[in-house]
Amino acid sequence: MLSFQSSKNVLSLTEDLLVRIYELLAAESDRKSFRLVCREFRRIDSLTRRHLRVIRIEFLPILLRKYPRLQSLDLSACPRIDDGVVSLLLTRVGPGSNSPSLGHWAWGLKSLVLSRATGLRFSGLEMLTRACPCLESVDVSYCCGFGDREAAALSSAVGLRELNMDKCLQLTDVGLAKIAVGCSKLEKLSLKWCMEITDLGIDLLCKKCVDLKYLDVSYLKVTNESLHSIASLLKLEVLGLMACPLIDDVGLQFIERGCPSLKVIDVSRCEGVSSSGLIYVVRGHRNLLELNAGYCLSELSTALLHQMKNLNHLEVIRIDGARISETSFQVISANCKSLVEIGLSKCVGVTNMGIMRLVSACINLRVLNLTCCHSITDTAISAIAYSCRSLVCLKLESCNMITEKGLCQLGSFCLLLEEIDLTDCCGVNDKGLEYLSRCSELSCLKLGLCTNISNKGLSYIGSNCLKIHELDLYRCTGIGDDGLEALSNGCKKLRKLNLSYCNAVSDRGLAYIGRLEELSDLEMRALHKITGVGLEAVAVGCKKLADLDMKHCEKVGDSGFWALAYYSKNLRQINLSYCGISDMALCMVMGNLSRLQEAKLVHLSNSTVEGVELALRACCARIKKVKLFAPLRFMLSSEILEILHARGCIIRWD
Repeated sequence: MLSFQSSKNVLSLTEDLLVRIYELLAAESDRKSFRLVCREFRRIDSLTRRHLRVIRIEFLPILLRKYPRLQSLDLSACPRIDDGVVSLLLTRVGPGSNSPSLGHWAWGLKSLVLSRATGLRFSGLEMLTRACPCLESVDVSYCCGFGDREAAALSSAVGLRELNMDKCLQLTDVGLAKIAVGCSKLEKLSLKWCMEITDLGIDLLCKKCVDLKYLDVSYLKVTNESLHSIASLLKLEVLGLMACPLIDDVGLQFIERGCPSLKVIDVSRCEGVSSSGLIYVVRGHRNLLELNAGYCLSELSTALLHQMKNLNHLEVIRIDGARISETSFQVISANCKSLVEIGLSKCVGVTNMGIMRLVSACINLRVLNLTCCHSITDTAISAIAYSCRSLVCLKLESCNMITEKGLCQLGSFCLLLEEIDLTDCCGVNDKGLEYLSRCSELSCLKLGLCTNISNKGLSYIGSNCLKIHELDLYRCTGIGDDGLEALSNGCKKLRKLNLSYCNAVSDRGLAYIGRLEELSDLEMRALHKITGVGLEAVAVGCKKLADLDMKHCEKVGDSGFWALAYYSKNLRQINLSYCGISDMALCMVMGNLSRLQEAKLVHLSNSTVEGVELALRACCARIKKVKLFAPLRFMLSSEILEILHARGCIIRWD
């Protein structure tokens, strides 16, 4: 605690100096500590804060009054926002007739995130765009009900430069035309899964928005005609064409002769694209930085390899699923020495010798994906470790021939490693984890199906890898309570944990998990030893928990679910399928958790039809997706099903 004299010295600092100090605080936790010091520091926070992500919509009016100089507002975690709420926010802030107008927060706003705001419609969007004259970026992705009227409302934001409309399923060429005409300054546009868009809409877009630098039309049923239009975009740098089933090599010929600024192209999962099409792209764009052709090539042809010799600046290449030879690796390593990432997932023909040739020259690799490359052994891993000292991400799922010897080399040389996937690598044991724990920068570790590891191995990770925020222990049957104790003592930053089918874990283990205050995502399916006591410990300790999967936890009683309803206010997704929750506890969970958006409620043995219906009524205003037992389709009242449907909730029947 500051002494009186120290407090006096700090408070004597000018506002300008305090603002400069505040701006040096990068972590949100540090900024929170800053504003809790005193009223003056809180005032500086209010004046300086430019970004706000709202978790609970009921606090939004107060927050907007508190932070009048926002430039970025994220409402993606507020599913209940609708036109009425927007109208209220644009007229007054907080209670009382003397509250100031909300126009003050809207005037300077440049970025607005409304992803998954399914309750919002064109009227609310129109009010927002008119009230925010400086708006440059809008995200309405996954607003599945958005269509042409909402697009028309957005088109009035004439200064818009970035727009994300992924999965706006009702959007057609008419709405896209309005955006193209009204928002001619657009530089970045994403239209993934907007299935009603055709070549006509893309053509008009390319004629009106000539400044586009980023365009993603992945999953659309556009044809080569769209590629002909896109080729006219002189400033386009990034083009996403993932899983476009109607484009082929002929369309990529247009790209060869156009898009002179192109640096990144994604044609992954495009069934009509072959090596010939990629040759056109490579031949026309020698300065290409990223080429994603995963799962569209049957093999890496000699002709394509010959053209790749000219890609001296290529940094990222993904050719997942292709057949590749050792000669191919030699050509890539000899000519693409700037590579920092290569994806070889499920490639046929990946051998130790091929990998050794690749890494001998590509020493700057930071990301390497070798998922399901079953032939590689410790020899390849040793070569990777020795050559690629800057490696930060290594994916080795189902590489069954890797043992502790390979992990020893990684632990000795790849000290910058942040992520490693060893899922289903049965050769990994406790000794291997001891070697791997030398990688103190490790933040993501996946060990699912590694049945030869135990509490001892996990203790090495808990003692040395203090920066871990994601850990997958799926079906690691040798892991029990003692391992979780070591984990909770060291890995305080853990945010995501998978303990599903770790049958040795009991309530004592969950008590240790309750010490992880940063935990937000917990999977604990089929933990048959846990009861309501263990769940209560998690609910009380893990206040940031947002996603909980406890399917098949049959022994958990209502006391645990009551605790969940009372303490876990930040839960957004929950899976209670095959749990023994009662009607009353189910209603409490579904009614009390005000941020809950998705729930799986299949085979609830202690719940009745009436209980499920009451629970659905308790959350129908905010729930977005629910999975129910199929026979309930004919047992629940038509009224509740109509209410859920009217509010945009997706019901899946199991």
